[in-house]
Amino acid sequence: MLDTLDKIESQALKSLEAIEDEAQLQEWKVRFLGRSAELGTITDKIRELPKENRPALGKRANEVKTRLEAGFQARAESLRLENLDQQLRGEQLDVTLPGRKMVYGRIHPSNQMLRRISSIFAAMGFQIYRSREVESDEYNFELLNMPAFHPARDQWDTFYTMDENILLRTHTSPGQIHVMRERAPEPIRVILPGMCYRYEQITARAEIQFNQVEGLAVGANITFTDLKGTLVAFARRLYGDEVRTRFRAAHFPFTEPSAEMDIECFVCDGEGCTVCKKTGWLEVLGCGMVHPRVLEYGGYDPEMVTGFAFGMGPERLAMNIHRIEDIRSFWANDLRFLEQF
Repeated sequence: MLDTLDKIESQALKSLEAIEDEAQLQEWKVRFLGRSAELGTITDKIRELPKENRPALGKRANEVKTRLEAGFQARAESLRLENLDQQLRGEQLDVTLPGRKMVYGRIHPSNQMLRRISSIFAAMGFQIYRSREVESDEYNFELLNMPAFHPARDQWDTFYTMDENILLRTHTSPGQIHVMRERAPEPIRVILPGMCYRYEQITARAEIQFNQVEGLAVGANITFTDLKGTLVAFARRLYGDEVRTRFRAAHFPFTEPSAEMDIECFVCDGEGCTVCKKTGWLEVLGCGMVHPRVLEYGGYDPEMVTGFAFGMGPERLAMNIHRIEDIRSFWANDLRFLEQF
């Protein structure tokens, strides 16, 4: 049988050199490496030999099979390169034709809106402050006037880690405590952009990850009038000088009093449509005067200073401006959507 294996190896490798196309190569594979090939038949008969003869024959059979498989792969690659060379030689190349137009990347619509918001507030004297996305329960809730078991916590569906005191921040508001503790007792005027995470049902209007921009101003004699003036000026720069705004009473644990700001629907001019749900108004942000207890946690004396805070979602603003109906489009990486911006 050893002589037969030598003969198979020699015959197979010699015939492999004469193969000229893919069809012949596949026929060769079936003939020498297929299930009914002579090499396979010899391998099956090894178990019938005396024990002392099996190792040598089995080793030689494996060597032959390995060499044939390696030869097959080498010839397949050689044929591929030959075919590619023939294809290239057959193509006509006109060097006078203009080159292909280079495709440029675009700034993601979320980042475009973040830049617009940051630019507007920078012109109004606000600095940009970045805070961490992984927070402690203390900073995310307790120092924002939401102690353990406070019912307001139910508004923020939270991603907790294995350590129940460590979580992915549900809003950018913890950054208020960080910046106040760093800069107290100096005045503050900052915006805090960043990603937030909530364990919510994903819908056309809600995502588990989204950007927020928090705003904070702390100093002497800051009033609710200053808050309204700041936000109305922001809305006019973002939506145009003719935009109408209104403030509605609301409740947030970390501000008192609290409000939500709406703009008149720019799709229907306040008459009511599907975009504004027939109300004529679009909600754009929440705001309020910083709660005295939060000021204390941040290192300020609420008897000496006051402050205001606000928070908005850049994706929601972009949806309003560009009339995007599904917030999931921002994270789907669909080029048909992204190339519109």
